[in-house]
Amino acid sequence: MQITASVQPLAKAKADVILLYCTPKSGADKSFPPPVRPLLDHFAHSNQFAAKPGEAMWLHQPSGFEAEWLLLFGLGDPSKMDTTALLARLGQGLKQAYGRKRAKIAVGFSGWKASGADAGTLVGLAAYRAAYSFRQYLAKGPNDDTDEAPSPEVTIYGAAGSSPLKEINALGAAIDYARQIANQPPNVLHPDTLADEAAKLGKKHKLQVTVWDEHRLEKEGFGGILAVGSGSIHAPRFIRIDYQGGKKGAAPICVVGKAITFDSGGISIKPSDRMDEMKFDKCGGVAVLGILDAVASLRLKHNVIGLIASAENLPSATSYRPGDLVKNLGGKYIEVLNTDAEGRIVLSDALVYACKLKPRAIVDLATLTGACIVALGSEAAGLLGNDAKLLQALQKAGDRVGERLWPMPLFAEFEEKVKSDVGYVKNTAGREGGTCTAAAFLKAFVDDGVPWAHLDIAGTAWTTKDEGHRPKGATAFGVAAIVEWLRGLS
Repeated sequence: MQITASVQPLAKAKADVILLYCTPKSGADKSFPPPVRPLLDHFAHSNQFAAKPGEAMWLHQPSGFEAEWLLLFGLGDPSKMDTTALLARLGQGLKQAYGRKRAKIAVGFSGWKASGADAGTLVGLAAYRAAYSFRQYLAKGPNDDTDEAPSPEVTIYGAAGSSPLKEINALGAAIDYARQIANQPPNVLHPDTLADEAAKLGKKHKLQVTVWDEHRLEKEGFGGILAVGSGSIHAPRFIRIDYQGGKKGAAPICVVGKAITFDSGGISIKPSDRMDEMKFDKCGGVAVLGILDAVASLRLKHNVIGLIASAENLPSATSYRPGDLVKNLGGKYIEVLNTDAEGRIVLSDALVYACKLKPRAIVDLATLTGACIVALGSEAAGLLGNDAKLLQALQKAGDRVGERLWPMPLFAEFEEKVKSDVGYVKNTAGREGGTCTAAAFLKAFVDDGVPWAHLDIAGTAWTTKDEGHRPKGATAFGVAAIVEWLRGLS
């Protein structure tokens, strides 16, 4: 899929479908010459189309247009929506346009006074997100209709066409790439096959990829990752991906991801209801792959190191247990109270390793706590850390690309709650403030003076229903926000 742009009149677009996003003010928009304005005026005055949110009107071979179909799609009032809500609405319109199984889509705007770059970027992201579907394993036979429609060609017309197309296409492709990996079933994607995916990415972009197998992990003391993966026949992996876009020797930015390829909860086993969704517990680590894919495609002028801690958390005779004391890479003992709080244990190794690299900053992504879903639902990811400037920059970057990051506190009391009577820290502090105490656990393994941010993406990493711009399955949440943040760094 490719997004292109044009400054030609929308009515002259040689497309299968012209998708015109409209607002209640569209009829007065003088930037749209005939035949668009008379149509909008007529429909508005006759109450046939008022551009209400999600309202749609299809016109076949409309007079004055060269396209076969014109789709008028209502946005409502964009000034009353943040970028996340607007992205969802844009995706709904594109989803309808794609539903005609036509390949060429021309997109225009009416009554929307957003800046061209922002509008085009959001349309581009929505176009990629709405077009994606996971169909790899569907049976295809002579009597079924599972054949995919042609990959759409989306052209943005008007002021929005001045948007940075290279960035839009690189980011959109990276999101699709991450989704495809994250949607893989747990009998296909294990820690070792995830490492294979990282190697493929390295070959594609000529990146240095280093993989720690179980023997090297044991030799070097990655006790957290080894403990969590001890119950599975699929041994854990630690993956490092180096992108060198900045000056040689310049401090890197470390992007760290949790990748539990399947999380049964281990000995502290989860309820069977919806356990199948625990294949998505790898989404933080897979997001790191997507971020590195976009960073390399865009050739950003920074040194970025991706670190992925991957294991499969299963119960067996060799699993780690509640009551165990696990010695992690930093030489600190973690008291295990619940084997289903495994993500923070593997991340402790990764964060200790990241700090050894003397980074400029560390950002981690993890489907870490159910408490974050209780607090924020699927509408935002939790954002915590030790550096206010970093947190603010990440939140603003997320706002620009429609990925809400919501700040949550890291009070000193939370750090007290994770202290252990028999070790350095314990891996759960109970139900109260679960997202915050989990982040406090992680903070215990970040060196003083190292800017660090934690994204709890438990509620945003996947969806169980089609949401227009977010089809069912993995969302690759975090890829857009982190890449946008990296693009803005000096």
